[in-house]
Amino acid sequence: MSLDIVPVSLAEANAFVTRYHRHHRAVVGHKFSIGATDGNRIVGVCIVGRPVSRYLDDGLTLEVTRCCTDGTYNACSILYAAAWRAARAMGYKKVITYILESENGSSLKASGYKCVGKCGGLRWTGKRKPEVDLCPAQLKLRFEKE
Repeated sequence: MSLDIVPVSLAEANAFVTRYHRHHRAVVGHKFSIGATDGNRIVGVCIVGRPVSRYLDDGLTLEVTRCCTDGTYNACSILYAAAWRAARAMGYKKVITYILESENGSSLKASGYKCVGKCGGLRWTGKRKPEVDLCPAQLKLRFEKE
């Protein structure tokens, strides 16, 4: 089965994330969103925006804030690769993303992203922290592609 990349709106991507993502909710904003289709239906989405960390928001870096599929084989790898191509075409120099420490990152590795190490804390802190954890409390691994 071959998959194609198609543009999707943030509303469409968020609806897909709400339905299929294991541990994250929909996002508030984005620079662009893309979908993977098998010709009949959307089987995955990738939402790309400004880096969540203000220290990494240099104007030349984007972050994949959500990558979500229905389990279709190779959909994640195809979406990560397409996110990089789109970002490069727009003039960005780097794309980053984070996964949970318990995840293996095979889709990211297959699409050319490199793990740059552990980062983050176990939970959000500060005045705006949520009352309930929004994702599993574990360290994250940051992947980058330049």
